[in-house]
Amino acid sequence: MLKGLTLNLNDWLQRNTIVRNLEFFQDFIIISLCLGLFCVMLIRLGDMFFSFLSPLDLRQVTSDILFILILVELFRLLIDHIQQQRTSVAAAVEITMVSALREVILRGVLEIPRDQIFGIAVFLVVLAGILVALP
Repeated sequence: MLKGLTLNLNDWLQRNTIVRNLEFFQDFIIISLCLGLFCVMLIRLGDMFFSFLSPLDLRQVTSDILFILILVELFRLLIDHIQQQRTSVAAAVEITMVSALREVILRGVLEIPRDQIFGIAVFLVVLAGILVALP
């Protein structure tokens, strides 16, 4: 009994087993995130269609559409991570750029203070540099 427990404990302490178990838990977390993200997308899509019943607010519809597109790209990023076991930095940078531009589009360039516009521009230039520098 003690010998079997010692062998089982040694098996658990082996690197390959630890890595395999951690990868399993990581995949479980990513799959959970995918399911949650999919549910959020469906809820936001339903809210968007129900908002069409009331007077049309173009800013709200644009916000919902851009937000759903960002969620779809995040979902695809997670699916790619599950399939290839690595995260695409280019896709993450593109999602970040779209998210930053979404805020500018929704608030309007004239309503955002000049310092924030300058900060967003620098941020986008850095992201574009990362995107260009990637192989």
